[in-house]
Amino acid sequence: MSKSIINLQSAENQQTLTITPPNTGLSLQGTLQIPGDKSISHRALMLGAIAEGETIIEGLLLGEDPRSTADCFRAMGAKISPLNNEKVTVQGIGLGHLQEPSEVLEAGNSGTTMRLMLGLLASHPDRLFCVTGDASLRSRPMSRVIKPLQTMGAKIWGRNNNSLAPLAIQGQTLKPIHYHSPIASAQVKSCILLAGLMTEGKTTVTEPALSRDHSERMLQAFGATLDIDATTNSVTITGHPELTGQKVIVPGDISSAAFWLVAASIVEGAELLIENVGINPTRTGILEALEMMGANISLENERVITGEPVADLRVKATQLKACTIQGEIIPRLIDEVPILAVAALFAQGTTIIKDAAELRVKESDRLAVIASQLGKMGANITELPDGLEITGGKELNGAEVDSCGDHRIAMSLAIAALRAKGKTIINGAEAAAISYPEFVESLQAITLE
Repeated sequence: MSKSIINLQSAENQQTLTITPPNTGLSLQGTLQIPGDKSISHRALMLGAIAEGETIIEGLLLGEDPRSTADCFRAMGAKISPLNNEKVTVQGIGLGHLQEPSEVLEAGNSGTTMRLMLGLLASHPDRLFCVTGDASLRSRPMSRVIKPLQTMGAKIWGRNNNSLAPLAIQGQTLKPIHYHSPIASAQVKSCILLAGLMTEGKTTVTEPALSRDHSERMLQAFGATLDIDATTNSVTITGHPELTGQKVIVPGDISSAAFWLVAASIVEGAELLIENVGINPTRTGILEALEMMGANISLENERVITGEPVADLRVKATQLKACTIQGEIIPRLIDEVPILAVAALFAQGTTIIKDAAELRVKESDRLAVIASQLGKMGANITELPDGLEITGGKELNGAEVDSCGDHRIAMSLAIAALRAKGKTIINGAEAAAISYPEFVESLQAITLE
């Protein structure tokens, strides 16, 4: 692969990615190993820290977000070895034994770190915790987890009427609740379940639709007692279990695989094999959406590793067709909407994405940002209050665009640039390291003239 096609330049912690497809086009061929699942990596570190004994994690994601989680729990007494993707050892301190840190906990850009951790901090009596994050995280709403925790008896203070970080938490003995969440959110559900670990009795969360269930699977693996009612999207946890350290093998992150699934679908003649991808049913909305669009994706070597279903995904180029993506599938592909928008640009017809207003409070307002940045490339894309309308078939032109500090936007723009005419300059490309530090290196490895 010539650097004349894909070139990354760095200066003062900022990166610019330039993609210039040759006039004759390019191809994508090869086999990819993708980073470990971000959601599972967070949870393995957290549960390993509060369990008794040793937890061994293989395949941990080395992105910035899991590093924030590890740093926070080290500050509260857990012994976590240096992070790597081969073997990380966590010496747990036991449920209820998080120590009051002497400094403010720093969650960086990670909403998962902050929201899940709040359930644990709020339920540790007689300890004061302070937590903050970067500018993006300090603007993201925390009331969705703070309000149910306050119903349980939590004492939490923050900006904007206790809804924005920095946050101060005075640990309390909490009471169990049955929380009917207005949104399907794994972060909300997980926060309350983690608070329920330290609560006498049974704590229940009911959702309007099923969100990803990594917390439930891992809590059970570590020894917690859960009752799951699939008919009502409810999960109940019994307080004060004996959590025991485990060996966790983290599968590849399907959210990271999504970029390659779309790339190989839209680049003529492309074929990629993406190995060791987690295909948890609460995360496979991206596969279902691409199937609706006519993508040529096959699952090979299906197996179960540490309670999580895994497969190798083979994807070949094909002509995509438009579809409507809405309703209960949205929570299962919420992080993949930006790259689905890119797929829709090369599909026949008009694709409608609805019920995705949650994307307005991610690392960026993803609906506004993806519409504006793809629009600079000539895309026929309209921003809706809760989604996007994308008409395919219009040729893209290279342009100067910006990630707006959002890792999924940065990578989605890079995939779109593969099919653009002329040079695309992506500013803020360093954002990709939040979830996929090797993204550009992988893209270079599979791109052929």
